[in-house]
Amino acid sequence: MVLWRSAGINYVRFSQIAAQVTKECSKAGKGMEGHKARTWLKTVYWENGKPNISNNNNNKK
Repeated sequence: MVLWRSAGINYVRFSQIAAQVTKECSKAGKGMEGHKARTWLKTVYWENGKPNISNNNNNKK
């Protein structure tokens, strides 16, 4: 038996709840623009099972 049926709701109500939660989560994500400046990416190139130190690019983006 599917979870929404065992919870005593029909599929339409289940999809309404899922849509509402998704909408609220996407609204919460809009306030995250200020956090983008604190993110960075480190790229490590590997050869023969070990990191290749001479070819590594440690640029922060």
